[in-house]
Amino acid sequence: MESIFDILKYTVPALVVFVTVYYLFNNFFRHQYALEALKFRESQGKHTFPLKLQAYERILMMCERMSPENLFYRLSNAEFGVKELKNAMLLAVQQEYDHNLSQQLYISDRLWEIVQLSKDQILDIISVGQGSSQAELLTNIHAYMLDNRLDPIRVAKKAIKDEAQLLFNP
Repeated sequence: MESIFDILKYTVPALVVFVTVYYLFNNFFRHQYALEALKFRESQGKHTFPLKLQAYERILMMCERMSPENLFYRLSNAEFGVKELKNAMLLAVQQEYDHNLSQQLYISDRLWEIVQLSKDQILDIISVGQGSSQAELLTNIHAYMLDNRLDPIRVAKKAIKDEAQLLFNP
């Protein structure tokens, strides 16, 4: 019986010391890990900031290129009829969107949804556009947008600018 007390006399203090050291080292390593993770995120932020800013610029440029006026001036051709011009405009919008799909990696999901909705609305607006000449087609597209109070490009550009401002004013 006395040997059990001798064993406990040495074992209990050793266990107390072990638990204390384990607790202290665990807290120390957890704190060190948090500091290293913070340093890593900070260094990554320096590299991702330019990429995010470039993505906002590219999405903004995509919206500009998808606007009916820019499409019309870029794609109108004397050889095209109204139907060919509409098809060329629809194709250009889809190609512009497809070309910039990877930018969604750097912007929020909400903003990407706004951009998608804007693209879809532009496609719809161009699709319903009518006219006997190219100039009349553009005039009718503008009239349709005014009558229905639609300006998806303006809405998307405002959302892009607002989100990009968050990079500068977190």
